Amino acid sequence: MSKKFYSGFSLFDEEKLFCDFIISNDYSVSGFSFGAQEAFKYVLETSNRVDKLQLFSPAFFQDKDKKYKRMQLMFFRKDAEHYCKNFLENCVYPSSIKLDSYFKRGSYEDLEALLNFEWAEDKLRDLKNKGVEIDVFLGADDKIINSTHAKEFFTKYATVYTIKNAGHILKVS
Repeated sequence: MSKKFYSGFSLFDEEKLFCDFIISNDYSVSGFSFGAQEAFKYVLETSNRVDKLQLFSPAFFQDKDKKYKRMQLMFFRKDAEHYCKNFLENCVYPSSIKLDSYFKRGSYEDLEALLNFEWAEDKLRDLKNKGVEIDVFLGADDKIINSTHAKEFFTKYATVYTIKNAGHILKVS
């Protein structure tokens, strides 16, 4: 198996932004934000050997209510371009990094899947019991997800790293 990286919502080829953290070998899978969800699903479904799953700012919205999720989808449907621009600004906060060269507008369906994804504790436990090491990287100043809630959730199943003065994209200001 070759190394796998899954991109975040409205992004592509942003793997190089995480080069300081990524374990690069044949048995590691990683993903950023929405891509963390996709990486998780891949590891659950593959028959290939996976030793390490790296989740960078996993899209964690199970602490949000249905109204919040409906509002996000409504704003996207009303003006997807503005929604994505705002998303990218919040993604890089508090750094000044530019994501323009990584931008690829996501779909309504992807956003809906991202917002409604449930990180299943039994599945995380299964991976851990199979010997898959799970690392979660969170920015302490994340404006996309509540990193405190995500940390509380993932700590039972993963090694969680919180990066001070970093947002969703994990770059320090």
